[in-house]
Amino acid sequence: MLEEFKKFAMRGNVVDLAVGVIIGAAFGAIVSSVVGDLIMPVIGAVTGGLDFSNYYLPLSSAVQTGQPLADAKKAGAVLAYGNFITATLNFLIIAFVLFLVIQGINRLKKKEDAQPAAPPAPTTSEKLLSEIRDLLKNQSASINRPS
Repeated sequence: MLEEFKKFAMRGNVVDLAVGVIIGAAFGAIVSSVVGDLIMPVIGAVTGGLDFSNYYLPLSSAVQTGQPLADAKKAGAVLAYGNFITATLNFLIIAFVLFLVIQGINRLKKKEDAQPAAPPAPTTSEKLLSEIRDLLKNQSASINRPS
């Protein structure tokens, strides 16, 4: 059973999937940083200090509006729709970047498919067979020629 698991785990597809998941997680962290550290501050500056991360609706009477989200969560249940907006922006950025990457890969594939591959050079045996064929043609032409 251990041998079967080892065989399964070392398959190419499983290893490729593991690498993809790890790279995806790292890419997700980068996108989260881009959204949280670059895009949202710009949106906040343009909109006069708007900060989506602190937008919430209190679901409990113990939560007072105007508190930072972390304090509001400690006080009671809240609906943190600002975090949802940030996550949605993260998703849209990831989807757009993946769209661009896949579009670029498809363009490269089209270029490769459009370029016809040069025919391979004839091998030594093919050259010899061609010479034999040509000699046989010449001999049969000289035999069949009327004198």
